[in-house]
Amino acid sequence: MDDYSAKDIVVLEGLKAVRKRPAMYIGSTDSRGLHQLIYEVIDNSIDESMAGYCKNIYVSINGKTVTVEDDGRGIPVDIHPKYNKPALEIVLTELHSGAKFEKKVYKVSGGLHGVGVHVVNALSSKFEVFIKRDGYVYYQRYSKGEKETDVLKVGTIVGNKIEWNGSIRCNFHIDSPTGTLQTFEPDDTIMETTDYSSEIIRNRIEELSYLNKGLSITLNWNGKEETFQHSGGIVEMVKNINSGKKVLHDDIIYNISERDSGVVEFALQYNETVNENLLAFVNNINTREGGTHVSGFRAALTKVMNDFAKEMEIIDSDDFFTGEDVREGLTAIIHVKIPEPQFEGQTKEKLGNSNVKGMVFSAVSEYLKLYFEDHPKSAESIARKAYQAAVAREAARSAREMARSKATMNATLPGKLADCTLEDPTKTELYIVEGDSAAGSSKQGRDRSFQAILPLRGKILNVEKAGWDRILKNNEIKSLFAAINMGPNDKYDPSRLRYGKIIIMTDADVDGSHIRTLLLTLFYRHLKDLLINGHIYIAQVPLFRIQKATTVKYVYTENEKDELVKQMNNPIVQRFKGLGEMNPEQLWETAMNPETRKLLQVTINDAQEADYLFSLLMGEEVEPRREFIMNHAKEAQNIDV
Repeated sequence: MDDYSAKDIVVLEGLKAVRKRPAMYIGSTDSRGLHQLIYEVIDNSIDESMAGYCKNIYVSINGKTVTVEDDGRGIPVDIHPKYNKPALEIVLTELHSGAKFEKKVYKVSGGLHGVGVHVVNALSSKFEVFIKRDGYVYYQRYSKGEKETDVLKVGTIVGNKIEWNGSIRCNFHIDSPTGTLQTFEPDDTIMETTDYSSEIIRNRIEELSYLNKGLSITLNWNGKEETFQHSGGIVEMVKNINSGKKVLHDDIIYNISERDSGVVEFALQYNETVNENLLAFVNNINTREGGTHVSGFRAALTKVMNDFAKEMEIIDSDDFFTGEDVREGLTAIIHVKIPEPQFEGQTKEKLGNSNVKGMVFSAVSEYLKLYFEDHPKSAESIARKAYQAAVAREAARSAREMARSKATMNATLPGKLADCTLEDPTKTELYIVEGDSAAGSSKQGRDRSFQAILPLRGKILNVEKAGWDRILKNNEIKSLFAAINMGPNDKYDPSRLRYGKIIIMTDADVDGSHIRTLLLTLFYRHLKDLLINGHIYIAQVPLFRIQKATTVKYVYTENEKDELVKQMNNPIVQRFKGLGEMNPEQLWETAMNPETRKLLQVTINDAQEADYLFSLLMGEEVEPRREFIMNHAKEAQNIDV
């Protein structure tokens, strides 16, 4: 055995542990972790807002430089009596430090573990902070978590102006005597990317403006400013999510109540779709994986709905409706504020406090009972929709059981499915292709050991408009469910899936884009777990094959083609009008060979925006769709004429 002794024990002091294992603190070092850095800084300003001291937040993204400014109290800079260091330095360098543990300064907050801004400091090649407090401006600079300056007094606040002492200065965007401005640049030696998404950041900022009535948040994206402020709060949020949908009742059900353990706020409204859209938050943190607050909300909704429907003689038993029945067509926001939330992990995506379930259950059930009594027509329309969902659920269950019973026999799989020989879902792939011609080329070009081909005939049903009866009768959709071995409302179980990757491969034209959109609508509405868990991909199919002598290049856009033609000087250009025009070798090389293909993994970065767009573009309401197309026509790209 190798020698193993005390000398082999390593202690990572200060912020070195963060730099050594960053994923422990921000979830990952990819795009998701990159944006988590911004959230950690913004969340501190939000905590100041919840404490009643911050009314304005200014977020600036310029290249890879991020600046977050607020008009809160400003991080303290005086010397800590125990550690003999400025409080600012402790906040930026000592893990598990801060003012959010004792609940004296912050009764409720999103930052709980005392690691948020420390992590940002540790993972930034440059980190600067300016503090306006007690009539002065203070400054400190770090790099990769290491202090480069002490806390310096760099300016004096005189009236509404700042008299700077020297060359260290900044441009404050918020006119206030107190506040904090933090600027950082992620360390690209640790982070896999430093390319921010304006859409992801914008959506999070808009979300926060809904959750905090009256708070003004300005986003400056490379010089272009946009301010978010929603006086209607989460009621306005529900209204905007449901825009473009037919609603069952005009009024939005809303209540906020204070409990011994915290505050419960919720808003909900039903629409005529079959989809649930529930967003849950704890102290402004989006708990994407739910938790006890979601369990309490759902339990209350199911209980009250069953009680009311039985009283109205719509049903004849106490537990007729399941949770899925009463949540069909539901758009809801729930926001709880509690002093000691217990999150799973630093990224805080699931709440674990057991007492919160009962708190939310009582708050929601008490108010809904009163609302149903005062609004019997709205309540009855909701209950009858739940009844229709229950009937459809039984029909869907029967269909799924039939499909599963058939799936145990070879004859059950769709006859047109060209299956693969491997059965391990971690290695297998299903290509969904358009028509027999594309199926022929892809079947010949594939690797039969792990790649299966399922051709679809034409454009599948638009499930955004269709009811359960039409969905369950549609042969193309039934074939897809059977091939994947998963149907609507089935519990996600990766071991039961027949394929780990489900790849949509359509022609690179308008019809192909439409088919791809219809398939994504189906996955989003009825197999969302496949999207959430990263099983859905889009194959990038080339538009052109460019050859000169023995050199062959494939390109995917008109601009790429034009540039390459100039470089190669009079090559032979072949335009692919569809997958059927590509021979098996070309299709394998460009879209199916794992070594050379380009696959786009479909993710849900923002469920609210995704739900809105699917409803708008694929739903029944024509006028909102027409308005959207008119407003965004100039942004359209790669349109075949």
